[in-house]
Amino acid sequence: MSPPGRPRSLTLVFLLGMGMASERINCPSRCSCQYLEVNCTGQQLQEFPAAIPLDTRQLILAANNISYLPAVELSFLADLVYLDCSKNLVGDDLDFTFIGVAKLVYLDLSFNNLTQVTFSTFSHLLSLVVLKISDNPNLVSIEKDAFANNTWLRHLDVSRTGLTFLDTSTVQDLPNLRFLGLSDNLWHCNCSFLDFITWMTESNVHFPDADNITCYTPEGLRALKMPAAEAQLHFTCLTQLYKRDYVFLCLVGFCIFFAGTTAAWLAGVCAVIYELHASKGEEEEEEEENTVT
Repeated sequence: MSPPGRPRSLTLVFLLGMGMASERINCPSRCSCQYLEVNCTGQQLQEFPAAIPLDTRQLILAANNISYLPAVELSFLADLVYLDCSKNLVGDDLDFTFIGVAKLVYLDLSFNNLTQVTFSTFSHLLSLVVLKISDNPNLVSIEKDAFANNTWLRHLDVSRTGLTFLDTSTVQDLPNLRFLGLSDNLWHCNCSFLDFITWMTESNVHFPDADNITCYTPEGLRALKMPAAEAQLHFTCLTQLYKRDYVFLCLVGFCIFFAGTTAAWLAGVCAVIYELHASKGEEEEEEEENTVT
C-alpha cells in the first residue's frame, strides 16, 4: 500500500510538468521564455515571431533581421512594458504601430533604418520613460510635436543619426526629461539652430558625450562644440547684418524719404492753393469797397 502523501506528490509533479510543457509550447520558435519574458536575441528572425504569450511583459528581439513591426500582433500584448528591437532592419512608416501597447515604458529602436519620427509614431505611448532611437543613419526628420504626448519621457537618445536640426520645443516641453543623447550628428549650426543651442547651455538636462556634440556645417563652424558655436552665432546672427538686411534698410530709408518728400510737396501745394484763395478773397473785398464808395 502506497503512503497517503504519495498520490498528492505525484499530482503536484504532474501539474508542474504540464505547466512547463505548456510554457514551452507557447514559446515562439527559436526563442527562450521565462516568466513574463520572451527573448529572441540573435536568432536571425526575418519576421515578428508568432505565438508570443499574451501576458508577456518583456519582449527582446535584438540582433535579428526584422524589417516590420505589425501593429495588430503587438496590440495583443496589452501588458507589454519593455520592448527591445535594436539591431534590426525596422524602417519605413511606424505611425500607429504602437497603438495597442499603451503600457510600454522602455522602447529600444536603435541600430535600425528609421527615416522619420512624426506625431503619430509614439503618440499612444503615454507611459514611455526610455526611448532609444540612436544609430539610425537614415533618420533625418523629427517633427516638432513628435513627443508631445510622451510627458513621462526621461531618457531620449538620438545620437549618431542623420539629423541636422531639432526644434527647441520638441524637447523643451518634456517636463521630466533628464537625459538627452545628441552626439555625432550632422548638426547645421545656423541662426535657426541658435535657440536650440541656447536651450542646451541653460537647461538642467544631462548630455552624455558632450564633447562629440559639434557642428557639422557650415564649414566655418565645423567641429565646434556647442558653447563655442553659440558665441559665434550670437555675433553672426544678432549683431552682423547680411546683404538682405542692407537692402531692407535701404528700402525702408527710400520709403521714408519718398513719403516725406511727397508729404512736403502736398503741404506746399496746399499752402499755395490757400494763398491763392486768400488773395482772391482780399481782391474781391477791395472791389466791393470801391464799388460802394
